[in-house]
Amino acid sequence: MSLVGKKVAILAENLYEDLELWYPLIRMKEEGATVVVVGSGSSSSYKSKHGYEVKADLPAEKASVDEFDAVIVPGGFAPDYLRRYSSVLEFVRRAYEVGKIIGAICHAGSVLVSARILKGKTVTCFRAIKDDVTNAGANYVDKEVVRDGNLITSRFPDDLPAFCREIIAALQEKKVPQIRVKG
Repeated sequence: MSLVGKKVAILAENLYEDLELWYPLIRMKEEGATVVVVGSGSSSSYKSKHGYEVKADLPAEKASVDEFDAVIVPGGFAPDYLRRYSSVLEFVRRAYEVGKIIGAICHAGSVLVSARILKGKTVTCFRAIKDDVTNAGANYVDKEVVRDGNLITSRFPDDLPAFCREIIAALQEKKVPQIRVKG
């Protein structure tokens, strides 16, 4: 329960990779975080590559970066759809700019490309989008998880344990403000 008081957004769109959405969602909840599924706004629910449905708690256009400590972008084919929504890109860009943890796995790097937050960063991703991330100004490395500041990236589902461990560790570093009541 090391993430009690933390709030994590997980982005959703059709054709997400099942494990890359559900594994982080469950791990963050296991650690006590509040997890909110933020959809592109094209629907109220989204189906994975294998037909598993997730319901969105709210669309990106209504999500406030200030309410979250982290944003996780799953892979699959969903990132190709997510990057088409300016509200999604603005949400990710703004979260990155104010120092929120941004996690992206597999093809999710394409959302980071479109959000224009990769220049000068060291990242990893699924090899099919390696050229895209390097053309966006990133330094690509082939490792299971890479953390560069508040940006955490991984390559594919096999990397999920390391990916989630790194996100959890990063969130633990950011202290939740304590409320003090005098009386």
